[in-house]
Amino acid sequence: MNSIGPECNELKAKYDSCFNVWFSEKFLKGDTSDSMCKPLFVVYQECVRNAIKEQNISLEEIDKKVLGTEQEKQPPSVTEK
Repeated sequence: MNSIGPECNELKAKYDSCFNVWFSEKFLKGDTSDSMCKPLFVVYQECVRNAIKEQNISLEEIDKKVLGTEQEKQPPSVTEK
C-alpha cells in the first residue's frame, strides 16, 4: 500500500522493511526496544505530516491525546438512521 503522499513512498518502503526485520528478528524474540527503526520512522512520519498538510487535512484529530483520558474509555458514537 502506498503512502498518503507519493513523495513518501520510498521512505515508507524503507521503514516497512526495517519494521519487518525488527518484528521478526527482535520483537518476537523478546527484544522490545524500538530504537532500531525509530530514525526511519521519524523521517517518514514528518513526510506524511507534510503530505497531510498539503492536502489541507487538519492534523488536530491526529495530534489529539486520547490514551489515558476519559475519551479512550468511551465507545464510538453511533449515528441512528
